[in-house]
Amino acid sequence: MSTAPQAMESKIRVACLQMEPRIGEKRDNIAHSLAMIDEAAAAGANLVVLPELCSSGYVFATRNEAFELAEPVPDGEATRAWMDAAARHGLHIVAGIAERCGAALFNSAVVVGPQGFIGTYRKNHLWGAENLFFEPGDLGVPVFHTAIGRIAAAICYDIWFPEIFRLAALQGADILCVPTNWVPMPEQPATQLVMANILAMSGAHSNAMFVAAADRIGEERGQRFIGRSLIVGHTGWPVAGPASADREEILIAEVNLSDARRRRHWTDFNHVLRDRRTDLYAEMLGADARRGWY
Repeated sequence: MSTAPQAMESKIRVACLQMEPRIGEKRDNIAHSLAMIDEAAAAGANLVVLPELCSSGYVFATRNEAFELAEPVPDGEATRAWMDAAARHGLHIVAGIAERCGAALFNSAVVVGPQGFIGTYRKNHLWGAENLFFEPGDLGVPVFHTAIGRIAAAICYDIWFPEIFRLAALQGADILCVPTNWVPMPEQPATQLVMANILAMSGAHSNAMFVAAADRIGEERGQRFIGRSLIVGHTGWPVAGPASADREEILIAEVNLSDARRRRHWTDFNHVLRDRRTDLYAEMLGADARRGWY
C-alpha cells in the first residue's frame, strides 16, 4: 500500500522572536524571552528562534563581565528556563547564549525540545571585539535530528561564509536557524533588505534550505542593532519579514520542510548538491563532518 501524500509532509510553524535584550539584565532578559515564547506558542509555533546572546546582552565591557553573564550548558539558568518552556508548550527552541565551559567562553546557540536538551552550536566566525571574549567554535556545524526536522544553527557573522550553509546541507539539514545581532553597514543603501538578509536568502537558495534568522533591536553601549529578522523559504525568497528595524516583533511562517529535499532536484538533470565538482575540491570542504542523505 502506498503512503498517503499528506503523511510524507513535514509542515511546521517557525517563529523568529525579534527582541531587545539589555546588557547585564540576565534575569529580566530570560523572563522577556519566555513571555515572547508563550506568545509564539499561542500562535501555533513548533520551532522558535531567539537572537544571539539574548540572555546576557552583547556589548561586554570586560572579559570578566562576559564570564559572569555566561553559564554552563545545559545546566545554566537560561537553558533550563528554555527547556521548561519547550516542555510546557511542546516545541523546539534555538537561542543564543554566552556559554561558559571551564575557563573558556563561547558565543553559542542552544537547541532544546520537549524532551529536554538536544545540542549546542558554537559560533565559528567571531566578529570584532567578540575575539576579546570568546573562543572560536570547536564543534563544527552539527545537524540535530529532531521529531520536527533536521535542524542546524549558525550565528550572525557565520552566514557571511557559504561553507556554513553547505556543510549543514550536506549533512541533511532542512532548516538553518540563525540567532543574530546584525549591526549597520556604512555602505547600506536605503532599501528594505539589508546585506544580511541577502546573504540568508542566497544561502537558502543555493542549498535549497529554509533559513530562520532572529535579530535583536535597540542600542547597547553605543552600538546600534538593525532588526530585519526574516524567515526564508527553500527557494531563497522570504516567507515572513524582513521585520522592522526598531520594533520587537514575532515573525511566524508555516513551512513544509519536505520541500527542501524535493527542491534540491532543480531539473531532471540537476541536483544542487550532487552537481558539486568534488573531483576539483574536497567533498566536505576540509571539515571533519559526516555527510548526510541528500
